[in-house]
Amino acid sequence: MRNETLAARASWAVRDWAYAVRWQLQSLGPTTADDYRDGDGQPVVVIPGVYETWHFMRPLMDALHDRGHPVHVLPVLRHNLRPVPESAADVFAYLEEHDLRNVLVLAHSKGGLIGKYAMTRLDDHGRLDRMVAVSTPFAGSGYARLAPVRHLRVFRAADPVLAGLARELDANARITSVYGVFDTLIPEGSELAGATNVRLPVGGHFRILGDELTRAAVLAAAAPAAPTPRAPSPGDFSR
Repeated sequence: MRNETLAARASWAVRDWAYAVRWQLQSLGPTTADDYRDGDGQPVVVIPGVYETWHFMRPLMDALHDRGHPVHVLPVLRHNLRPVPESAADVFAYLEEHDLRNVLVLAHSKGGLIGKYAMTRLDDHGRLDRMVAVSTPFAGSGYARLAPVRHLRVFRAADPVLAGLARELDANARITSVYGVFDTLIPEGSELAGATNVRLPVGGHFRILGDELTRAAVLAAAAPAAPTPRAPSPGDFSR
């Protein structure tokens, strides 16, 4: 059983990096941010992970856009190498510039940390409604201490920004955390206390973005909440 598990993880890792390479190449394609901005549903703002452009998120963006959501991306994030607070400030500047309200954040990996920082530290006027984050290291990654560059070492659980976000518990109820049974880069997983946690039978950190189960989970998280039934009053039974 152990050998089968190791073999499965090795297979997931190979396919995961192949997926990442493919979407890096597709980021050079003709699709533009303007293709996603129309729609009359709840506005969506996309925050990708480190080293990623928004193109990595296209399978999920397509699903939401097809449901009528206007989807916004921020080219200013580039490959998302800057510190979480700086990137969160850029996200919020975009919201204010375009006067976006009742926003759903769609995030991957580091993007979920940026989204939570914006929700807890910057959103004084309630522009952000909720967030669905895919494969986000809310509790850090054990691999981060081995990282050769600073912008990867910030994913240590002890990093001041990450540790501070971990103490921000109130926002967790507005977050849906989607993650797989095995993550190539986050061995601890992405479970978040107090959030809606969706664990999928999928392996990998990147290819989970293109999985049908992930699309279904994101669409479910984006669906409007059903109204709470009104308790009957005595007058309802009068004739």
